[in-house]
Amino acid sequence: MDYLRSNENLFVRLDPGEELHESLQEVARTEGIGAAAVTSGIGRVENALMGHLDAQGAYQQNMLIGPVELLSMQGNIASLNGEPFTHLHVVVSDDEHIVHGGHLFEARVTVTAEIHMRVLGGRITDRFMHRCEIIGSDFVALEFDK
Repeated sequence: MDYLRSNENLFVRLDPGEELHESLQEVARTEGIGAAAVTSGIGRVENALMGHLDAQGAYQQNMLIGPVELLSMQGNIASLNGEPFTHLHVVVSDDEHIVHGGHLFEARVTVTAEIHMRVLGGRITDRFMHRCEIIGSDFVALEFDK
């Protein structure tokens, strides 16, 4: 992994074997980022574990075995219990150009991933922008302190 920070902008390059969530959380810890918007992500990943929330508030997961092209990635980084928490959604395509999208639970880089993040401010605390659990749901909601 390598990255460059220019004021509020971070440009991140991930290398083969690196996991998307773990890597972005590491950057957030290293840079003291408590809140950020993940505005774009492209590259090539494998074994993408994706999902969606069903009507009962439970995540339904599906693993896309093998490599896929990361066409688009957006999300955010907020604090959960004082640690960076990444919430990512992706659009990927397989080698037949069939497109899949949804909430990303995990994926490992096979060639590269190039990611842009916009830092929103604040150090890693449970203040400013953070996550909170919703009773009866697997989803962890985003909250803002004003």
